Amino acid sequence: MILDVNGKPFDKLTLEKSQLDETAQTQYLKNEFAGHLGKGLTPQRLNQILHRAEQGWIADQCDLFEDMEERDGHICAELSKRKRAISGLSYEIKAPKNATTQENTLAENIARIFSELPDFEDIILNLSEAIGFGFANLEIAWDLMDGVWQPLNLTHRPARWFQLSMTDRNQINLRDGSSNGAELWPAGWLVHKHKAKSGDVSRMGLHRALAFPYLFKHYAVNDLAEFLEIYGLPMRLGTYPNGASDNEKRKLAQAVAMIGHSAAGIVPDGQKIEFVEAAKGTGEPFKTMMDWCESTQSKVILGGTLTSQADGKSSTNALGNVHNEVRHDLLKSDAMQIASSLSRFIKLIYQVNGWQGRPPVFVFDTNEPEDLALFADAIPKLVAVGMNKIPVSFLYEKLKIPMAKEGEDALVATPQPNPAKNNAAMSALSSDITPVKFTPDQQVIERLADNVLTKLSSPIPENAIFNAIKAAKDYDDLADRLAVLFVETDTVEFRNVLERATFAADCLGYANA
Repeated sequence: MILDVNGKPFDKLTLEKSQLDETAQTQYLKNEFAGHLGKGLTPQRLNQILHRAEQGWIADQCDLFEDMEERDGHICAELSKRKRAISGLSYEIKAPKNATTQENTLAENIARIFSELPDFEDIILNLSEAIGFGFANLEIAWDLMDGVWQPLNLTHRPARWFQLSMTDRNQINLRDGSSNGAELWPAGWLVHKHKAKSGDVSRMGLHRALAFPYLFKHYAVNDLAEFLEIYGLPMRLGTYPNGASDNEKRKLAQAVAMIGHSAAGIVPDGQKIEFVEAAKGTGEPFKTMMDWCESTQSKVILGGTLTSQADGKSSTNALGNVHNEVRHDLLKSDAMQIASSLSRFIKLIYQVNGWQGRPPVFVFDTNEPEDLALFADAIPKLVAVGMNKIPVSFLYEKLKIPMAKEGEDALVATPQPNPAKNNAAMSALSSDITPVKFTPDQQVIERLADNVLTKLSSPIPENAIFNAIKAAKDYDDLADRLAVLFVETDTVEFRNVLERATFAADCLGYANA
């Protein structure tokens, strides 16, 4: 027997089975149809559903929540933004701090196992269902490969298949027809509880706060449709002469009904159809109610409205940025909760296989890259005033720029000539001013150069060098003129001596540096 992450014992034999196939009652769940409780919902019925969920019977509440997402496009769109924002994040399996060689190796194995899980993005999306429902349960299918138990797949199971324990409202059990339900097998499920708000499992999901705005909006939509049906079209009024037979009246009524759809019809002589102007009215009150409901839904789901819709009046770029920051805070909170559940799942893999050592943790990268231009301007200024111990890794992390691996090509800065400095140097050479004194290290190099030139005179005449300096327009032009002089007067002996002198100067520079 082995203990799971919650300290509950389990037998490895259960890893090869599914709890849903254990009893006839749990097998029946696969053939059970959901009840569409969003249709014909009333305030009284909604209260009953919510109250029953608080007692542990959450199936009806989960059915209602499913209908809310399917029938209300605004709820579906806003929740989709929040859920898919998580699945779009990059992640890593992070080894524990000061990890040993064995712990690093096991962390790499876990990363490989996660990379081999099919449709891992869908797994993240399924876990994020808990934002609305309060929980999400994924059944784990295990497989023994090369002596290692690893998850073959994680399958999301409908929330209505579960109930809460009668003795613990935070314990989720599988519905099996009993009053308390069947406890979930310790190594058979990845259970993610998501606290969108405080409370027990039945009350922590966002859909609880969305239920009444959904109901009010549903009434407003029905009222608007009825208003348009009654007042949106002119009334057709048929008149018939006194003494008309029942058959004539029936045909007139049929013509009145059909002319509204076909815009054409015939009536016998002596009968007529009049179009009476529709009653004056407006659908604005219903639209106002619908707008209030959708605004409330956006606030509940995303923490604001300006990232969802703009009215052109109260919306500004500054307010939109504030609302977007709130939305990013929600993303970080959602990602941290899901990462915590996946870290417990990693610990379960350790315990199933009997691995020793500290397990790694699952980490989402929720940091946004900093403004590159702002950092490029600020960092040199900070270093210039004495903050010269800023870690390079800090900058890479903030700017979201990957560090080049060993042997990988990397960008390097190209030295740029300084025209002002070069022109000043030329002016100094061409004038009779006293030359700048060298430092002791520089003076050693100068002596080396003098010794070389003493032993072997330069093949380039001194006056030719001065003439080149005087005629040059800038530093690059001088370099080109000297290169031409050197090629014209080059000797193998002088080149060899110059190369040895340059090599000696480089060595001296490296030694002093």
